[in-house]
Amino acid sequence: MMSNKRIIVDRLDGECWWGGDIEDGIRMPLGEENHARDLIRDGRSNQAVPFLLSSRGRYIWSEEPIRYVFEQGRIEVECDTGRVELREGFGSLREAFRAAASAHFAPDGNMPDPLFFTAPQYNLWIELQYEPTQEKVLRYAEDVLSNGLPPGILMIDDNWMEDYGVWTFRRDRFPDPKAMCRRLHEMGFKVMLWTCPFVSPDNAANFRFLERQDYLLRDAKGEIAIRRWWNGYSAVLDCTNEAAVGWFHGELARLMDEYGIDGFKLDAGDPQFYRADDRSCEPVHPNGHCEAWARVGLRYALNEYRACWKSAGRPLVQRLADKNHSWGADGLASLVPNGLAQGLSGYAFACPDMIGGGQIADVENQPDRQVEQELFVRYAQCSALFPMMQFSAAPWRVLDDQHLAACVAAGELHRALGSEIITLAKHAALTGEPIIRHMAYVFPGQGFERTTDQFMLGDTILAAPVLEQGARSRLVAFPPGTWQGDDGSVVSGPCTREVEAPLARLPWYRLIG
Repeated sequence: MMSNKRIIVDRLDGECWWGGDIEDGIRMPLGEENHARDLIRDGRSNQAVPFLLSSRGRYIWSEEPIRYVFEQGRIEVECDTGRVELREGFGSLREAFRAAASAHFAPDGNMPDPLFFTAPQYNLWIELQYEPTQEKVLRYAEDVLSNGLPPGILMIDDNWMEDYGVWTFRRDRFPDPKAMCRRLHEMGFKVMLWTCPFVSPDNAANFRFLERQDYLLRDAKGEIAIRRWWNGYSAVLDCTNEAAVGWFHGELARLMDEYGIDGFKLDAGDPQFYRADDRSCEPVHPNGHCEAWARVGLRYALNEYRACWKSAGRPLVQRLADKNHSWGADGLASLVPNGLAQGLSGYAFACPDMIGGGQIADVENQPDRQVEQELFVRYAQCSALFPMMQFSAAPWRVLDDQHLAACVAAGELHRALGSEIITLAKHAALTGEPIIRHMAYVFPGQGFERTTDQFMLGDTILAAPVLEQGARSRLVAFPPGTWQGDDGSVVSGPCTREVEAPLARLPWYRLIG
């Protein structure tokens, strides 16, 4: 084992690396091209870990934030406040991952609520934006069922509450939230609410109370820190303060007890909203504040995060960062490589972004709120064999009958394979192993390290979604074995075949021998 504040590692012949920043998944595997990332000063908006994993059976780990550079056949990794270590000799990508998980982010046997894995989720962000109401929420849920989609987890997003940090339903929008939740439960849904660690300084009573209790983050001068985020300027709950977190849990418990809320989407917490010289109950790096916010969600079986630091192995739902309504690397093309990067970084309970993309700017820039229907369908199909899939823009509103039917079929496929996904999720809760797996993870030494447009669900299901506009066929790389397709075809691997993929088809294959 090599260990130091700074290490330099020579890249082995053909060696590929994953990890670090999940938003760089679209660039992975790392190694052949120059690449640098500073996780000490450049916190980002998705999951990250101080961990790099090699196809040649070795890994790099630190307990503290790192920066790393891939350049000229070597890797330089350094840490300002701790040590970096290289561990070798594990033989394969899979064995190196297992060793790292056991040593550094061992799971505790718990997993998120099973409904995440057995039915689509419905996040109302893109459909309702900042205008959710009780009437609109119930209508959306009714439309889910009337259009042939199964009930699942329904997430009421931003602006359901009185103010940021005031976690009480707005009565002008939600006159009877208890009745709303009761009706949603009757229809078969579970209900989650959007929350964040921000507190509006303009809500005098709440802000003054939290300030007196010393529950809010302070800046270097000792003043309450007011931070610019995507919805304006707010104070920030100090999640290193156990009493502050206790207050927050009390607010959420009231929503569960009074109204029947089942869980929470815990948004924000991004490292860029914190400063290295901030004053908090426990002095931590900005990434440490992100990690502290993630710990809040461990109390709830229904949770969702987007920004997380060093939270691998925990029973937290990890959604990919908001994607564009695009075929490119900022949209659909990123789902598989970034999802694979999640798994290889220890984030097994992964969810792609909302079907069609979750960037609000895409909607704001199109007042008629139209979508490219083919792209929407391929988003849904790509998501169907992930551990989770999440609708937002209402497919029955934005699609014609043909495209809607294809999306309903994708949702039905996810539901039909739900018991198998649950089995994989239980395995992940015990071992940390990914649910969707890189081809090189399952089939080492077969040359799949750079295959980023198909993936394995467990060890026996190969998914090959269509990711190119207008494509009605695609090349599929089959590993050794006998593979039976969703269309009834049988393929003997190893080989590469061009397979038909009309709009209604998501090509997937099961290993049968």
